[in-house]
Amino acid sequence: MSSSAVSPHVDKAPSFAERLLARVPGLLIVLALAAVAVPLGRLVPVIGGPVFGIVLGVLAGLLIRPLRADACRPGYDFASKTLLQLSIVVLGTGLSLQQVVHVGGSSLPVMLGTLTAALGGAWLFGRLLGVRGDTQTLIGVGTAICGASAIAAATAAIGAKRSSVAYALATIFTFNVAAVLLFPPLGHLLGLSAESFGLWAGTAINDTSSVVAAGYACSQEAGDQALVVKLTRSLMLVPIVLGLVILKSRREARAAAALAATSASSAGVRVQKRLPWRRMVPLFLIGFIAAAGLRSAGLVPDGWQENLSLLGTFLITSALVAIGLSLRPAELRAAGFRPVLLGAILWVSVALSSLGLQWATGTL
Repeated sequence: MSSSAVSPHVDKAPSFAERLLARVPGLLIVLALAAVAVPLGRLVPVIGGPVFGIVLGVLAGLLIRPLRADACRPGYDFASKTLLQLSIVVLGTGLSLQQVVHVGGSSLPVMLGTLTAALGGAWLFGRLLGVRGDTQTLIGVGTAICGASAIAAATAAIGAKRSSVAYALATIFTFNVAAVLLFPPLGHLLGLSAESFGLWAGTAINDTSSVVAAGYACSQEAGDQALVVKLTRSLMLVPIVLGLVILKSRREARAAAALAATSASSAGVRVQKRLPWRRMVPLFLIGFIAAAGLRSAGLVPDGWQENLSLLGTFLITSALVAIGLSLRPAELRAAGFRPVLLGAILWVSVALSSLGLQWATGTL
């Protein structure tokens, strides 16, 4: 017998350069499709680049078989996670604390009331309709705050399933289009002032592009008011996303503690549940707050805003292209029509609560 030792084969972890190269094929596909989706979104703003992005991603993945190859997966994963988080940071440069002051105290009760109606309605009607988990959360947050941007932020926070992201975006898109078509004639029919209509549109329509379209279709003054309300409403992303991260981390901590307690019970070891602070405040949320702080301090020049907004839209669109490329129709068929019904109920609830709160506070 030979006395020489045989060294076992040990797989080395891929280096940074290897990981980077592995992402290139998928990332190039994502960026190419996003480069098509963003201009389409600018041509048809009521739909927007993010919706075009996920649609193009789904269609490309279904029709072009090589795009579903394993070699593309690292690039798709990078775009759907890292680029998504980076997009939220960039979008923070479009917000400032001064905008909250400009809106005025009279609109804050309406904003907070509609936020409560959307989130509470998502919890209640989601349970009644059997729409639970990520889909319920994303539709509620998207309706409550700012459509695709809020869905992107919540997805980055909780790691939502691809099918839930697709359903939430489809639902938000459907009622954005309905709002742009219905709100201006309804506003005239109800005799709303420009300020009241702007507050209604800014609190009850989801995506910024749809708020702008509906607001300025009513009047210049209504459009200006709607846009300021909408941007201020977007600041609600911070507490909502932080709350989602805390809830998710606590659930994971409880599950881990229960597992540890089961294995340690025979030894009499006491297991304590702890929630790491680094998991409660994700890095992208810190970046979002920092970006908004720079904007508030006047360190982000106004001349940069158009390009930064375009960059943020491109990053979100790229992330959603990647999600679309990874999505399979079977993941959507299971939920059926119920998520759209939930979105319809929430949309009507928020629209009515906005008008009701304006009447109750004397601003209508």
